[in-house]
Amino acid sequence: MFSRPATNALRGASVARTGSSRCISSLGRAKTRSQISFHARTPHRGQQSRGKASFTRGAKELWTAHPYLVSLAAAAILAGSAGIAYANYLYSSYIIASFHNYPEPVAQKLRRAIYYTNIDLDPKNALKYYKQALEIANDLGMDPFSNEIIGVKIQVSALMEKIQNYPKAIQVLEILRNDCLAWEQKFGQLDDHKEKRTRIMKQLVAMSVKLGDLYSNQYVQDSKAAEERLVWALETSLREKQRRREPAVLDKEGEWMTDNEMGASMEALAHNYEEQNKHYLATPLFLQALNFKADKDCHSVILMNNLAISIAQQNPPQSPESKAPSRAVLLENAKSWAQKALDLAADIQPPVRDEECDVGCAVALHNLGEFAEMNKDIKEAKKRYKEAISLARAINFEDGLENSSAALRRLS
Repeated sequence: MFSRPATNALRGASVARTGSSRCISSLGRAKTRSQISFHARTPHRGQQSRGKASFTRGAKELWTAHPYLVSLAAAAILAGSAGIAYANYLYSSYIIASFHNYPEPVAQKLRRAIYYTNIDLDPKNALKYYKQALEIANDLGMDPFSNEIIGVKIQVSALMEKIQNYPKAIQVLEILRNDCLAWEQKFGQLDDHKEKRTRIMKQLVAMSVKLGDLYSNQYVQDSKAAEERLVWALETSLREKQRRREPAVLDKEGEWMTDNEMGASMEALAHNYEEQNKHYLATPLFLQALNFKADKDCHSVILMNNLAISIAQQNPPQSPESKAPSRAVLLENAKSWAQKALDLAADIQPPVRDEECDVGCAVALHNLGEFAEMNKDIKEAKKRYKEAISLARAINFEDGLENSSAALRRLS
């Protein structure tokens, strides 16, 4: 089964309720050197006119003799001019403007650090300039818990992740997280720090979710630490949202996380449980993440697919207080959610529709095939796998094509 479908398929397909035959509505698509005179007189108008006429005549003769080369040279000049202009625009708009909140001495170091991070990857030089930027910022009295300074430290962690030094990336984020938690415990309850506390708490939740992702990385595989960080992020976001419903909360605390952001925390924790084969814990989290979405979009299609998969693979621990649902009931519920994913994808049109709908459709068709196979309905399973193969091939979804083809071969 697909539990985390890729999201880079071509957009343009629309999904029907009864298979891939309607899943796609459109898939388109001069040799002597002049002498310098310091006493030259201003030329007469006649001389100027003759000069212009001579230039024009020469240009026409050149065009007549070499039309293609002249056109190519003109195009190259125009392209070069446009490139220079665009480079200046990018430098002004993105390089200079990106650091307008920093004092110039700090910004200078950061521009060099970003260069060695994104343009010419050199971790040693990048870290040197990040460190110098933080030292100068401290000397200038910048708030260590401002968005700007926290952002620099997060960028250092991202650099470590980029070079696949995951333990160091985790270490940087953990130190930053602990510093932020210490600030919240010491200053967070002060009235004049309420709005700042909200901002830092949002960043703490985001850092915790990222740490969960890093800990669950295949090169780290610390599922316990990942679960701890993800549970903390979810519990904190829910607790803060509930607290803001109380009348005593001051307006100056600012807005908390949106429902979509909170849903993302739930989804991250659900994926963590999914990787641990704890589908009975992942299922309610996928469902809550879906309920937290204000608008049903293509990512809702992905959530419905993930929910269907978790339901179908549930194997909850036995409990004397409650009776687990039968296998047949679980498969029927899973099938229902996969079909809902297809139905929703069929109703979503551009510009809201994106590549997640196309991939989600192919995954739902494959999953319906697997559910049918689990129910020993081989004819239905083959039909769904063929539909999934057809759609995956149409949208260049290589993983989907490979998995559905393998499933069909298994039944042949």
